[in-house]
Amino acid sequence: MSVVESLSPPTASMPSRLRQFNALTKPRVIQLIVFCALIGMVLAVPGVPSWAEVRLGLIACLGIWLVAGAAAAFNCLVEKGIDAKMKRTSWRPTARNQLQDWQTLLFSGLLCTAGSVLLYVWVNPLTMWLTFATFVGYAVVYTVILKPLTPQNIVIGGASGAMPPVLGWAAMTGDVAPEALILFLIIFLWTPPHFWALALYRVEDYRKSGLPMLPVTHGNEFTRLQVLLYTLVLFAACLMPFIYGMSSWLYLVVAIALSIGFCGYGFALWRNYSDALARKTFRFSLIHLSVLFAALLVDHYLI
Repeated sequence: MSVVESLSPPTASMPSRLRQFNALTKPRVIQLIVFCALIGMVLAVPGVPSWAEVRLGLIACLGIWLVAGAAAAFNCLVEKGIDAKMKRTSWRPTARNQLQDWQTLLFSGLLCTAGSVLLYVWVNPLTMWLTFATFVGYAVVYTVILKPLTPQNIVIGGASGAMPPVLGWAAMTGDVAPEALILFLIIFLWTPPHFWALALYRVEDYRKSGLPMLPVTHGNEFTRLQVLLYTLVLFAACLMPFIYGMSSWLYLVVAIALSIGFCGYGFALWRNYSDALARKTFRFSLIHLSVLFAALLVDHYLI
């Protein structure tokens, strides 16, 4: 076998290749992104949407999915060396050299181009530019610059992850209203405790990777305190939709219950750490955001 053949990834059947490209888009993450964008779309439209608004929303969801998938694929390409060192990400096709770099780059470029054209032509230019800026923020600013440079990477880079509701709102209205910025703030403040809970029980993976994650640079105890403090600030932010008049008492009750639960996990994690509790905190953070936004959706139509 020649040197080139020994270094090249194995030939994959078409179904297998499709699964590899799909894995690059980080489907579970994309689902949450599109869901949050959809919430922004729904809240931007008073009452029951018309068929034209439903069609516009579906096109916008597809465009956002394509660009978000492109950003995820580019992230996999840039971090393939780091991913290979971590148990959580070592299965990714790029980390296992199942895809060549040019294939991943081309795939990312095609998705980004298709999504951008879709948003510009069939939605509106503002949504396209905001979505493209989110792509640059995540794929370049966060992945290439912030993540390997500072333990505050999640805090600063969280701005990109908090954009989906803003994109959804802009898709339906052509502008960015204060309500969309409130949704942005909630996700922005939710991101650090969500991700640091994961980093706490994956600290050895991050230490091996060389990334300056907060538990690696500042230790377990300091990170746990930050998780607790962020859950408290997030509690206040989750009350803002009710205070601003975006929602009714239905949302408020759900928001208070979820926020007390998240703060409870943060406090327990701070007082008595265990990897099992960190895992539970991470999983609850996913439930917190999903149910919180679902409550906004139900409240919008029922009340």
